[in-house]
Amino acid sequence: MSGTKEEDRKGSSEWRDSFWNPRTHELLGRTAKSWGLILLFYLIFYLFLAGMFTLTMYMLLLTLDDYKPTWQDRLTTPGMMIRPKGDQLEIVYSISDKESWDSFVQNLNTFLSPYNDTYQVQTNDNCPPDQYFIQEDSEEVRNNPKRSCQFNRTILEDCSGMSDSSYGFNSGQPCILIKLNRVINMLPGKDGQSPYVTCGAKREDSDKIGPLAYFPPNGTFNLMYYPYYGKKSQVNYTQPLVAVKFLNASLNTDINVECKINSNTLAVGSERDKFAGRVSFKLRINDK
Repeated sequence: MSGTKEEDRKGSSEWRDSFWNPRTHELLGRTAKSWGLILLFYLIFYLFLAGMFTLTMYMLLLTLDDYKPTWQDRLTTPGMMIRPKGDQLEIVYSISDKESWDSFVQNLNTFLSPYNDTYQVQTNDNCPPDQYFIQEDSEEVRNNPKRSCQFNRTILEDCSGMSDSSYGFNSGQPCILIKLNRVINMLPGKDGQSPYVTCGAKREDSDKIGPLAYFPPNGTFNLMYYPYYGKKSQVNYTQPLVAVKFLNASLNTDINVECKINSNTLAVGSERDKFAGRVSFKLRINDK
């Protein structure tokens, strides 16, 4: 028993000495000088890493431009979107049920409010059509803020919400607005030919879609709205729109519609993105 107690005391003493040895004045096996040197090393090491990180971030920020992205890796052909927004790109409503289509009307009213003629006249220029509105910088002198061309709401005629506040939803002739996503410095046409939109039904629904009307005429995105220089450079930029009015679509049936951009510089679809330059949505108009 005495041998066991002596071994326990010896083990306890060794454990205490491993934490603090009063004979050698070592803490966790190191003297004060050794601890000081290792802490100094790590202090210098982490200060060096922090300095390298700060220098790297500073050099990176020097390459950035507040008005123009340094690198553009987006697809050359922009995507397309529709308004009003429906669930999962579906426009489904009943003519006789105002509540089913009133949200679409309110969505269009909100979306088109910046396009009101009075606002556009105050903020944007009346540009000559069918030519790019180029606004180059003068060497290192920036031409900012850049001006933008007017897109007046009345250009959409029957789909402007001015003459028909329901945008045709209450008569079974709804208007769908189409816009191209913004891409900085994109030139979507050459030789004075503006890109234009065409819509049609998928093959199985080709006999259901009926005739269509486009506003502006021929469904064009006029060249004068391009190039786009960025949100900070063109603070008042207004995206051009194309409205498609369904004049006699079949009732009480699903119609799968596809709209695409036609341009002599933009390709529709690619292996990377089959939906570039096009948008598909379902339209269903019920009479009850």
